[in-house]
Amino acid sequence: MAFGPHELRVLGGALAIALQSDPAPERVQEYLRLVRAVDEAIGEGARLRSFVRADLARHRAALPGAAAGYLEQFEDALAAGCLPAPADLAALRELCAEPVGPREAIRRTGLLRRAEEARVPRLPRPQDGRQAPRVPAVRAGEQEDGEGPEPAPRRPGKPSPGPAEPAPAERPATPSRPVPTPAEVFPPRRRRTPPEPPEEQPAEPDAEPGTEQRAAGGRPSPALLPPRAVPV
Repeated sequence: MAFGPHELRVLGGALAIALQSDPAPERVQEYLRLVRAVDEAIGEGARLRSFVRADLARHRAALPGAAAGYLEQFEDALAAGCLPAPADLAALRELCAEPVGPREAIRRTGLLRRAEEARVPRLPRPQDGRQAPRVPAVRAGEQEDGEGPEPAPRRPGKPSPGPAEPAPAERPATPSRPVPTPAEVFPPRRRRTPPEPPEEQPAEPDAEPGTEQRAAGGRPSPALLPPRAVPV
């Protein structure tokens, strides 16, 4: 049976726990032999992965000419349990961008997807619509007993700004032309001046008695005529 690197680590831990108990002497020897076999398999797997990584780096340096050999070597590295390096992801993206046939494009895209999934493993999806519990990240400064450093005190929040002051009223802009006043728009009516009286003519000198009636076309008044001599 072939075990992966993660399975070998789990198996080694289970055997270590089993050896701490008090089994029979025969079972102890079997456990010890199994532990030694697991250690050898782990060492052999580490040597194989180091060899595969070195060969993969040589093929990566020869890109893009050695694209076929690099892709085959990359598949072997994934099968051996090697985690792809950031340089491998960049090389695969460049190879996927090159114009190739449809089959080769599907193959390169599949390898890139497998490399990304191996680099960032997926978390198990929660069932029945429930959210998966969040596991807090372990910090380097935490103690072994599980007590981490005290949380930093919260900074006091800034006071909320008060209501904004009303802006001063803007002065109306002065018009380019002056606004006419009502007196200019509706000028007052001027009063008509009364006609001037005719000039008085100077009075003529007194005429002789009786001339006025003559001028008027009448006879002179008897009182104005000289008396006639009456015959005796």
